[in-house]
Amino acid sequence: MAKPFVVIVGRANVGKSTLFNRMVGASAAIVEDIPNVTRDRNYMEAEWEGKAFIAVDTGGFYPEPVEDILLQMREQALFAIEEADIIIHLLDGREGLTPADIELSKTLRASGKKVLWVVNKIDGPTREERLYDFYALGVDELFPVSAATGYEFSELMDRVVSLLPPVSKDDVTYPKIAVVGRPNVGKSTLVNALLGKTRMIVSPAPGTTRDSVDSVCTYYKKRYLLIDTAGIRKKGKIGFSVERF
Repeated sequence: MAKPFVVIVGRANVGKSTLFNRMVGASAAIVEDIPNVTRDRNYMEAEWEGKAFIAVDTGGFYPEPVEDILLQMREQALFAIEEADIIIHLLDGREGLTPADIELSKTLRASGKKVLWVVNKIDGPTREERLYDFYALGVDELFPVSAATGYEFSELMDRVVSLLPPVSKDDVTYPKIAVVGRPNVGKSTLVNALLGKTRMIVSPAPGTTRDSVDSVCTYYKKRYLLIDTAGIRKKGKIGFSVERF
């Protein structure tokens, strides 16, 4: 049986990539204090207390996006929800409950998947009063956590792995093929063509892909790991921006 998927979803800038990085034990996803840094789905193997799973980071969820990029980010999040075994709905304890949180919670309930309602940016016991606002979602249990400091992270992960289905311990590795090039040369379009589906967000705007994103491609019954990457430019042309990552 394949490893189960634990998918993190939520509004933009609630700390999804920070939690994802803590889950996988590496700085795998770009983290920056601005919205919409993460756009595509980002997958990475993780393990807790001997139980293995695939952690999935997603871009910010917009209930009614008006821009094409935001619409594609929403579609990517919906794809992740569809394949999830467990969903973490990450909420922002500093900003409180928003209409966008409520709309996303309705989508998650309709999915029929196991959902953990997690309130981020709770840095200690004295901050746990921030949880009260989120009981308006009509949930029985909320998990306080600080993805940045690790507060209550172990308790959250214990609950996550308690819900995981059993998996075999057979390790599967695939030959890796990285697609690299300058911004806007068509790397993500090529990856989508090889996969035969819209796996990567594609836009005429340079710099659409930010994280390196892995996808498994089957060709003549052989599997390969395709890695889409962000566009590469000369160091002197980057400056201080998300692109430096």
